[in-house]
Parts: sequence; structure tokens; C-alpha cells
Amino acid sequence: MPRGLPKAVKKCLEKSNDSALLAVETYNKPAIKFKSGGYIILMIISWTALFHAIFFKQKKKPFYKTNNRFDKRDGDYCYWELSTCLSNYFGNETSNPIRKNLEFFIPLRNMVEHKSIPEIDSDIFAECQSLLLNYDKIMEKEFGVKYCLRESLSFALQLYPSSKSLNNAIVANPSTKPIVDFIKSYRSAISTETLNSGEYSFKAFLIQVANHQTKNTLPIQFVAYDKLDEGQKTNVNRVAALVKNRFVQVAVTNKDLLKPGVVVDKVQTALGDLKITRNGKEKDKFTMDTHTRCWKKYEVRPNNQAANPELTKSEYCVYDQPNSTYLYTEDWADYLIEEMAKEEEYNSLYE
Repeated sequence: MPRGLPKAVKKCLEKSNDSALLAVETYNKPAIKFKSGGYIILMIISWTALFHAIFFKQKKKPFYKTNNRFDKRDGDYCYWELSTCLSNYFGNETSNPIRKNLEFFIPLRNMVEHKSIPEIDSDIFAECQSLLLNYDKIMEKEFGVKYCLRESLSFALQLYPSSKSLNNAIVANPSTKPIVDFIKSYRSAISTETLNSGEYSFKAFLIQVANHQTKNTLPIQFVAYDKLDEGQKTNVNRVAALVKNRFVQVAVTNKDLLKPGVVVDKVQTALGDLKITRNGKEKDKFTMDTHTRCWKKYEVRPNNQAANPELTKSEYCVYDQPNSTYLYTEDWADYLIEEMAKEEEYNSLYE
């Protein structure tokens, strides 16, 4: 630990470094199934301690106050939690990618604390990697490169990560659904610029090569994309496109999603194509108007012109941003068929 720093700073840095190293060790142990969960919990502790060290160095006391008196619990001061630390450190930089990465993990940490969710490990790997790289970045900025972890870490020996999607995770373990919904909602709510930033989510192609320029070249080297010149970036993008087209099955946009009219037809058919008389006119029992009343009652999606149109119940509805419209799932159609078969439930839509 650095000499010449106040005792409180040293203690916080020791705790921070130890927690981060334990987090990496936990994640890289093959036999551990609580991989992301353990990593996230320990990294939250590490980041919180790092911010406390920064504030102590700045002669600030990272304690909660009530009526100008520091709060205490069990004889000790009540330290700021990570969310409070972020507000004090980043201030008005609400879209900072490092901050957005940390804000992704705060609620996720609370969700995984009492659950084992190996099903989502591969999907949140990019955010987990940035969480560690950002840690060293802030550590170097505030305390210098010699206090960073990078010299203590090595490239882990790993097999290929799982290619399972978040939807596969729900199928494998239905209890992950609230966590999966949070992940999807959080990612859809942040800007494309932030989402594509390496500080929010680290992505890379690991390409096997036949040889290196010399025998003494390191077997694995990391090159930051934003440090390349335009010609080098063009070559990287060509390789990335080649790998994507050669090995990855291209996803079909909006596969298995339904337009509102299709939902209406499915429900009306399932109800036996029943007719009703309303305002002196005979019409289908389930119409587009009925469908609109349903998504409003069950709060499946926001109203038109909402500030955040993407905040839907993802198991039933998805916002199609390029077309500024909403699409629905088979589960939504099935749910409506079940509910609209109940006469009392149907009638409640028109009360």
C-alpha cells in the first residue's frame, strides 16, 4: 500500500484491492457455479471501498448525515453506499459509461445476492469485464499505475463461453425471469453511444493465429480499438464482419413476435368467433379497441408518445424502435385468450 497516505485511505485501498482480487479469483475458478453472483458482490464491495479511499484523500467524510450530525449504527459511522458515492464522484455526468456500468450492477447485485444464476453468466460477461477494467482506470487516475491490479492478473485459461441467450436462461430456470427483465430493460433505456462504449461493456474478438512476428512476442496481446488509426480500424471491422458472417447465424428480426392485428385475430378465433351487440351494432367480441383496453388495463406497455416507450413488460410486449411500434408475444395472445374467456373480466374492460 502507498506510503504517505492517511490511515483511512490505506485501509480502504487494502479492502478494495483484496475484494477485487477475490472477485477475479471467484470468477475464474472452473468449479464455482456462483460465478457472476460472487464476482458482482465482491466487485461492488471493492468499488465502494475505492470511492471511500478517494473521498478520504480529498478530505471528505463519506458518511451519511442527519441534522448536521454523522449517523452511527452499532457505534460506527454509516458509510455511503455505492449509489451515493457515484452521485458525489460523477456529479452531473449522468451518462458517463463507467457510471452507467456501475449503475447496472447495483440493482443486479441485490437480485443475485440470494440466488445462483449461472444461466446469465455468458450474457453479462461484457459488462463484468468492463467493471474490472474500469476499476484499474479509476485506480490509476486517483492513485497511480503502481496501485493497479493489472500486474497481478493474467489471461485466464477458458473454454468457449456459452452461446445461450437470456431467453434460454428463462427456459432453463424460470426464477431468473425478473433478473432477465431488468437486464433487458436497463440496456434498452441507455443510449446507443453508451451501450457501444468499451467502458460500459467490453467486447472483443479473440482470433487464433498461426504464428507471431518473433519467437519472443507475447502469445496474447490487447490492443484498444480507439487507439488504432483509421486504416487499422477498417481491417479490424473486415475481420469482425468475416467472423460474424462465417460462424454466427444471423438473427431474424422480430422473429415469433406478433402485430396487434394478428393478436386480435388469434384471440377472436380462440373465443369461437363470437359476436356481440354494442351500441345497436353487431361486431366481433374481441376487436382492436378491446386489445387497446387490455394493454392499458394490464399495463403491458406505455401510452403513445411516452418518454420511455421501451419500458414494456417484455414477456408480453416489445418496442420496435426503428418502426416506432409495438409487437407482442405468443404468451400475450395466450394470456388474453384465457382472460377474455372470463365474462366478468371481459366486461370489466368496458365499465
